[in-house]
Amino acid sequence: MKANSKILLTIGLIALVSGGVVASIKYNQRGIVDVQTSRVSRQDLVASVTASGEIKPKNYINLGANTIGPAPITEILVKEGDHVRKGQVVAKMESVQANADVVAQKASIDTSLADSAAAEAGLKSQADGVTTAQATLDKNKAELARTKSNFDRATELFDAKLLAKQDYDQKRAEYDTAVAAIGEAEARLSQARAQESQARQQLTSAQKHTAQQQANLNRFADILEKYDVTAPIDGIVTNLPVRAGETVVPGVQNSAASTIMTIADMSVITAEVKVDETDIVNVEVGQRAEVTIDAMPNHTFHGHVTEIGDTAILRSSGVAASQSNTSDQEAKDFKVVVALDDPPEDIRPGLSCTGKIVTATKPRVLTIPIQALTVRKRGDLDPKKPDGVQAASNVDPVAEKAKKEELQGVFTIRNGKAEFIPVKTGITGTTDIEVLSGLKDGDQIITGTYKIIRTLRNFAKVKVNNTVVTQQSES
Repeated sequence: MKANSKILLTIGLIALVSGGVVASIKYNQRGIVDVQTSRVSRQDLVASVTASGEIKPKNYINLGANTIGPAPITEILVKEGDHVRKGQVVAKMESVQANADVVAQKASIDTSLADSAAAEAGLKSQADGVTTAQATLDKNKAELARTKSNFDRATELFDAKLLAKQDYDQKRAEYDTAVAAIGEAEARLSQARAQESQARQQLTSAQKHTAQQQANLNRFADILEKYDVTAPIDGIVTNLPVRAGETVVPGVQNSAASTIMTIADMSVITAEVKVDETDIVNVEVGQRAEVTIDAMPNHTFHGHVTEIGDTAILRSSGVAASQSNTSDQEAKDFKVVVALDDPPEDIRPGLSCTGKIVTATKPRVLTIPIQALTVRKRGDLDPKKPDGVQAASNVDPVAEKAKKEELQGVFTIRNGKAEFIPVKTGITGTTDIEVLSGLKDGDQIITGTYKIIRTLRNFAKVKVNNTVVTQQSES
């Protein structure tokens, strides 16, 4: 019994000592936080912006109705997917009235041309009449000169009593007749010139009337041409929402014209994506991009930014923010156009896509995992005051304001404690971020868990535990 008592006593003492050691260890480890760590390292870092959108041709045109009023489609000469050339007639609309206007106007022009020809012939006739009247006047002037010469000679002879009075009176009568003939010839010439002037004005009027009729014909011909829908560019028919027999209407003040078809120039294909307002400041024209198309998995297409929108677009409605009264309360995007360098031949407009735009690239820079970054107020970083120490009764407002300043940084491990180090960061990659100051290559930093980093206090005791354990995601 004595031997058994000694064994039991020895076992009890050993258990008591072991329990004390365990209790001591537990007591010393109270407040110690298990953390996951990583090292500051150098690597090539690529910053990018990811946005979704759709495939669009750079240049596409919606063909609508340009007629005077509603008109039914009589014939569609292409089908969706057809290649068309600039100026090619792709559809026709009913044009009975417009064609009749052209025919009637052509007949009016023929009448005007006939009137103009008649006026021109009349002018020529009147011009000939002026020439004849001028010749008659010239002839009468010559006759007047001859009769005057004879009359002067007869007067001398009659005064010398060498000419009978009967002969003298005859010469005088001839001279008076020649004078009268001059007056008549001048009157006829004046009349002929007036008639020529009138004929010239009639010809001018007929020619202007013909020009007016020709202008009207051009107008009616232009109207008639609008009943033939022609392709304005070389391209592919990508949308054909109407059929022969349907009636299309032209656009009015607040209503767009009916869309007959869409022709797209597929020589330049773009991805039109919507970039969040927080990322748009990093996007510039010329930056390289990678585009993935949902309908073409496992393929990545390269491109570059060619256009950046200046107007914000509301994410909920897709309209410009400047046109909405509630734009201040909604998320906004900006349109960014990426031209594809190597588009596939079977690509189609409207396909959903995702663009990854490279905004910055830096080789061999100091980086840390993004999840290691956290924010603390300056006042929360000060060591906790021992119990019993009272705060100063006079509060300095400047010092209190400084304590509320937020600092960005990471927690490092020094002497078994977590120490907050403010850092200045640069570009952000997919999982890592550039460190500009505050850390050096190889420094050990705390990277997890997210809950621990969010709640960890400065100078708290920590223990490194990088064992990978499958856990449920923390809420």
